[in-house]
Order: sequence, then structure tokens, then C-alpha cells
Amino acid sequence: MPTLTAADTIRILVATDSHVGYNERDHIRGDDSWKSFHEVMCLAKEKDVDMVLLAGDLFHENKPSRKSMYQVMRSLRMNCYGEKPCELEMLSDGSEIFQGAFNHVNYEDPDINVAIPVFSIHGNHDDPSGEGHLAALDLLQISGLVNYYGRTPESDNILVKPVLLQKGQTKLALYGMSNVRDERLFRTFRDGKVKFFQPGTQKQDWFNLMSVHQNQSASHAYTETGYLPENFLPEFLDFVVWGHEHECLIDPRYNPEMNFHVMQPGSSVATSLMPGEAVPKHVAVLSITGRDFDVETIRLKSVRPFVMKEIILSEDRTAKTFVKKDNRTLLTRYLMDVVESLIEQAKSEWLEVQEDEDHDDEPEVPLPLIRLRVEYSAPDGGNFDCENPQRFSNRFVGKVANVNDVVQFYRKKAGTTRKAQDGAELPEESILAQMSTDSVKVEKLVREFLTAQSLTILPQNSFGDAVSQFVDKDDKHAMEMFVNDSLIDQVKHLMDVDDADDDIQNAMDQHKSKLEELFAAGRLKKSKRAKLKPRPENWDSDLNEEWEAQPAAWVRSGDESGQDEDGTPPPKTKPTAKGRPRAAAPKKTPAATKKAASAKNSRSKKVVEEESEEEDDVVMIDSDEDESQLFLQPAPPKQATKKPPPPKKSAPTAKRPARNNTGTAAKQTKLAFSQPATQSSGRGKIPQEISGDEISDDDDAFEPAPSTVRSTRSRR
Repeated sequence: MPTLTAADTIRILVATDSHVGYNERDHIRGDDSWKSFHEVMCLAKEKDVDMVLLAGDLFHENKPSRKSMYQVMRSLRMNCYGEKPCELEMLSDGSEIFQGAFNHVNYEDPDINVAIPVFSIHGNHDDPSGEGHLAALDLLQISGLVNYYGRTPESDNILVKPVLLQKGQTKLALYGMSNVRDERLFRTFRDGKVKFFQPGTQKQDWFNLMSVHQNQSASHAYTETGYLPENFLPEFLDFVVWGHEHECLIDPRYNPEMNFHVMQPGSSVATSLMPGEAVPKHVAVLSITGRDFDVETIRLKSVRPFVMKEIILSEDRTAKTFVKKDNRTLLTRYLMDVVESLIEQAKSEWLEVQEDEDHDDEPEVPLPLIRLRVEYSAPDGGNFDCENPQRFSNRFVGKVANVNDVVQFYRKKAGTTRKAQDGAELPEESILAQMSTDSVKVEKLVREFLTAQSLTILPQNSFGDAVSQFVDKDDKHAMEMFVNDSLIDQVKHLMDVDDADDDIQNAMDQHKSKLEELFAAGRLKKSKRAKLKPRPENWDSDLNEEWEAQPAAWVRSGDESGQDEDGTPPPKTKPTAKGRPRAAAPKKTPAATKKAASAKNSRSKKVVEEESEEEDDVVMIDSDEDESQLFLQPAPPKQATKKPPPPKKSAPTAKRPARNNTGTAAKQTKLAFSQPATQSSGRGKIPQEISGDEISDDDDAFEPAPSTVRSTRSRR
């Protein structure tokens, strides 16, 4: 092999978990995330690298604010565009890697001049969602700022294809696998449903680099399969950049079993007050020459200083002196002195990092993050009287950035079990102390609480997932829909069981266990999320509360809003001449009439859903849902194929006049919030047109929601 020179070296700036937008409403810490990201991008330009590799969680939310998106786009444009030509040569087919209208690498676009391309996968915070299954990275890619690769459209059948790049004699195969729910990814690897592709020629000449965004070790997982073992990855890899873990372990670690190196850059902003976040933040420049690599680590200087300390009062020499006294004042004064010393330590460490910078005046030190964990279990016969942690923390307003959680008091009590006021058992106090919201995931917190007791109706693992959706994804109706769906499903199961009256408890336990097994295997389908109806024009939020808080303001798949009390769908007014005629069974025999009514009932939920989709443009779905969940389920095919062609002049309300009149009155009373808006806004014909289109033909059953809306509007 010929001798390789600097012209053959590919220089890559490696970073991950920027979390732009974290705590952006805080008047002190609101700009921390985008400032550290801007420093990373400025380092890329300063170090004159060939490309930037981001391993997920560029944004803290999958729907970033305008401010967050603006700051990211500003930094990318300032540092990645330029007249310098990009020396990387793209060898693979971009249409197989990138999606969208511009399915090629951005530096090959003739309309823009990209000097430093950025390649990024998505993490668990900025994952795709909503109609079209788009992520925030899709917006950056369509604007030519980022190359979004490593997509995982099917989480149970993953194909990992590399981006093939070359500079001089160095060939780089860049693999990427965006975040997938850990348990599902573990199962997919275990079942052999993850396939890695390699270059077809000269496999021994390629340097194989991969970026992932998953839990790395079982100690950080909240279930037995809630992580990605390193030995699941293929052995032909040379270097793995691991995202999602926030502790900065920037020095590459060699895995002798798999024969590759692993780097964990960590986050560039502290998102929790934990020991792993207090480690100094770094990024790295990875230089690849042939099959060899070299790493240069760089300390980030714009990161807010963070110092953490833990004190066990029963072992502290000073605290022991006043253990048997009325010691609240003495203890508070002592802990205040400890916090003051931590503040001075944080300032001195920050100034020490800034020494290399050229400053005319001494730089202003940002307010530091301080966390003091205090274990206040006292020896026998003693007591530590601690002050309220909120009041204690507020003593340092103007001195620290986290004025509400400077101190954390906890006590260790082994072998005891707490009980709530209602008699429900709670985890031990030592476990609760360790499970602060800064250090544990929501699912693990729920699992620890539910382990101490038992649920009769609700499946436990689904319960934790619903809480996670409520907290992490800000889905305000996740818990409500989970409870309602579980109750409806349990009642339906009991109605179908013949001998449920003999042992109803056993039947409920068996069905709950079955649901938990289906969820663990990934075969339990989630119901579609609720969709908000438009607020009536005459609605007064001050008098009648917020419109979103009203039950009738939401349309849910499978909810009671789609049916009357007797199971009959809400009657529809006669459709106008626009659109296709409705399907109605001929009135030849009573059996035919009954069959048509049954077919109509099976479509009633879809009709209500489609009416809401015409007025709501965005449909939020869970990232783990299958693509089929974007569409509503059609009626059973047997009912559709056996139904004779309907006569054009028959109206659906003519089958049972008395029943429809009663249903209309009941429905009018039930949807008192939404009906006036439909009548007063002058859009009353919109649901009529949709109703006429949707029930006319079974061929449209799988037609996507947007297509249905466009076809309806085109006939107006």
C-alpha cells in the first residue's frame, strides 16, 4: 500500500447530545444549550475539519421552538457554508441513504457551497413524529444544512447501509443507526432482523465508523433488555461513537471481544444535576488515515460550571459535634458554608479553563450549578434537624443558577417498607432517595412503585409507557386514553368469556397478563391519539375554562364520541350533491337491512375521525407505532364484498326514522360544545362531504387521510 500523507487524512469533529432548547424558558440557563452548540460548530471551522458527526439529540424536543431552530440554523450557516471546497468524494448512492426532495449529500448541491458537511442521526429526544413521520432534522436537511442519515423507518426490520466517502487513498464507510426504543431494538437484534451492508469491493481497505444512540450498559437500563450490548454490533466495525449517555468519556475504549474502539463524547450541556454531568465537557477531532486513527480532545469553555458534592452527616467530623443538640441553625449554617466553598471552587475552575483566551478584562464568571447531596441519617439517640430544601436553596439567589434545588436531603433506611395514606406500599426510602427525577427514567420510577403493589386491571408495562409519553412527549391525554382503553378492553374480554361470573378475578388476571406479554413482545397495538376539534367562535375560556379541557373537544379512535349509547353511530344529515352517493342496503328483506346497519356501524369511527382530520392538519403518533397506524382500520372485508350495490336515490336516514330522530337529539346534547361552532362558522357542509365520500366505497378504506381531504376539497 502506498505511503499515506496528510492529504489522505479525513478529519472529523465528533459531538453528541447538544440538547438545544433545554430549559430555554429559564431566565438564567435558557441560552446555555445553543451557546455550547455554537462553540462546537465554531471549533469545526477553527480546526478546519472535513466533516462534523453528530450522534443524536441535537434538539431537546422533537418539536423545537422557533428560537432553538433559529440558533441552530444560524450556527450551521455561519460555520459550514464557505468558499472552501469539500474534499470528500461521495461514492455511494445518496438516494438510498437520504430521503426527501433532495436525496443527495448537501455539498454536492450546485446551488449552495458547503465547506464543512454535517452528518447526523436522530436521538430519542428529536425523533420523527406526526403526519409524514418527519423529524426536526428533516427541516435542516431540506434547507441544505445537515445530512440526515441512519433512519430506521421499520424498527422490527432494520437495514443499515453506509455512507461511502473517500479522500485521497482513505476510504470511510460511515454507518448510522438512529434511536429505536431499547427493548424493541434488543428484540430485533436477537431475532436477527438487523442487517448491515458492506462495500462490495476492497472490504479490507475501508475504515468502518458507526454512530448509535442507545443505552450502553445494563446498569443504566430500567429493564433487562433496555440497552444495546456492544457485542450485538458487527465485528467488522473499527470505531463506534456512542450517543445518549451524557457522561463524557472522550478517550476511546478498546473492546477486545469485538475488536473495535468505543468513544462516548457525552452531552455538551448539563441536563440533570448528577455526577456524570459534572465531568468536564469535551468534543474530539477524529483523524482517519487509511485504517489508522488518532484522537484530539478539546475542552468546551462555554459550558456553565457545575460542582457536585455529597455529605454523610453521620460520618462528617463537624456535623457529629452537634448531633444531639437543637441543631437546625447550626446544621444550616454549616451546610451554607459548604455551598459557599463549592461556589468558589466552581468559579476558580471556570477561570482556569479560560486562561488561554485573549481577554482585555477579566471575564465575567457565569452563575454556577451547585448540587449538595446530604444523607442525614443520625446515629441512635441523635437527630439532624434539616431545613426545608426549597428555603435553603433560595438563600443563594444571585449566587447560583439553580436556585430551587441546590440541596438534596435523603435518608437511608434498610429493611423497612413505607405505606401511603391509602395503604398502598411504597419502595424503601433509600430507593426513593436514589430515584430522583434527575437520575432515573420515568418507566423505572413507575416500575419501582408498582413492584411494591399489584395492579388488577391495568397492565404494568403499558402503564409505565403511558407515563413516559405523558412526561417525555408532553402528551397530555396519554394517561386518560390508556386507562379508558384498558377498561374498555377488559370489559369486552369479560363479556366474551362465558364463565367469567364464576371466577371474574382469575379472568381479569389472565387477560392482564396476556396484554403485558403482547406489549413486551411488541405486538400490542396502540390506539390513535386524540385529535382536538376547532374551538367554537363564541367560546369564552375565562367563563367556561379552556376548550382543551372539555371532554367533547376531543375525538378519539374507539371513543364513545363516535357512537350513541346503544352502539348506533351518530346520524348524519343528508349529503349534498357534491361527492359520491352513500352506500345503503336495499330494503328487500329485514336481514339485508340489518347487514347494512352493521356495516355502517363498523365505519362510524372512521367517519368521525376523518371529519376531525379535515380541520386538524397535524396528527401526532408515537415514534414506536407502525406506519399502518397512520390510517384507520377498514371494515371487515366480508361485510364489504357481500353488500349489493346501493340505489342512488336511497337516503341513509330513511331506514329507521324513529331511531335517527332520537339519536340526533341525544347526539346534539352530547356534543354541546362543538355543534354551535359548526353551525355558526358556516362550515357545516364539510363533515357532510367527508361523510358522503368515506362510506361510498370500500376501495377507499386504506386511503391516507391527506389524500381524502384533498379529494374532498377539490369537489367543492
